[in-house]
Amino acid sequence: MRLEELKIGFMPLVDAAPLIVAAEMGFAEEEGLSLVLEAAPSWSALRDRLCFGQLDAAHMLSPVPVAGALGLGGGGAKLDALAVLSVNGNVIGVSRAVAKRMKDRGHDFGFDDAIAAGKALIGSMDGPLRVGVPFPFSMHAELVYYWLSALGLPAPQNLHVRTVPPPLMADAIKAGEIDAFCVGEPWGSRSVETGFGELLLPGTAIWSFAPEKVLAVRSDWASAEQALGAKLIRAVWRAARWLNPASSRSLVSELMSRDRFLGVPADLIDRALRGRFMINGSGDGRASEGFVEFFAGAAGFPWRSQAEWIGTRLAARTGLDRDASVDASRKTFRSDLFRAALAGVAPDLPSASVKLEGAIDTPTAVGSLGGRLTLPRDSFFDGRIFEPLDS
Repeated sequence: MRLEELKIGFMPLVDAAPLIVAAEMGFAEEEGLSLVLEAAPSWSALRDRLCFGQLDAAHMLSPVPVAGALGLGGGGAKLDALAVLSVNGNVIGVSRAVAKRMKDRGHDFGFDDAIAAGKALIGSMDGPLRVGVPFPFSMHAELVYYWLSALGLPAPQNLHVRTVPPPLMADAIKAGEIDAFCVGEPWGSRSVETGFGELLLPGTAIWSFAPEKVLAVRSDWASAEQALGAKLIRAVWRAARWLNPASSRSLVSELMSRDRFLGVPADLIDRALRGRFMINGSGDGRASEGFVEFFAGAAGFPWRSQAEWIGTRLAARTGLDRDASVDASRKTFRSDLFRAALAGVAPDLPSASVKLEGAIDTPTAVGSLGGRLTLPRDSFFDGRIFEPLDS
């Protein structure tokens, strides 16, 4: 059988796992595809290569298609999210100097209380807090802004968010260029391994079910190549399903540790996949349930309400019209194409494409095509609920 070749860009992060597994474990081939994976040095380079047609699809930060639809950040071509590749998967860390000041003020680094951690971090600073994130339009940035502004730290007066590529986050901490960071694994743990950083929180402590990376394509490609896009969605969905059992994690850790993927020890990857962390150089351990999710709880479904939450946040920060931003944002998360691609394949899918974000405090059965779907907790740390327009 002749395979259709697709060039797929990715960043060397644990949450690229569904694409790597789809390419390496035969799921793409089952759909008649050959995925050629190409690592990128930065998110801007990855976005530009996709926009300029040098890639067919990419592992992408969830806010990037939304920002593009709002005319933010350049990049040229409009992008669509065919699927969510991963939910959660970020860590927040601080320099050792900041960690010491926080401990001196009594913070216990419990790894689960965003309010206590945020107040301790703000209280430890005698000047503006410099936080490194991988890209201006990223869930990392959105989580940091949401978290610290809710606790009273104004931006940009006292909060400076700076862009640092994920593999360089430990170097930025070492050089004293940033005080804290929010980054995807394994690069937070890498800062601990190198002795320059300590982990403060998992991203799940801020928003317990945040869409982190998406499978992005150009909007014109999504329209012109719907059959090909459906094959890609199914290949990635099957890879995510294979990743779901804990028994898969050791094998995929070894696979992703190869130089052409992440090029870091398999142990660092395995810790992230299992939600087990060493938070400092003394070897203190912490666990984070649901640290990164690829499949369970309809993790791959591109909820239009999640795109709307992102768009509303971006619009408020940049002074754009809210209603126009909501409309443009929603259209980037292609729940219609996802649902069509998996009709007759997935055992159950949401019957709606929007929901209240942050409203689920315990696993809850929801309306679905098969009547068997339960969604996990998706709370925000401050108890807020985001209600989409026209929900």
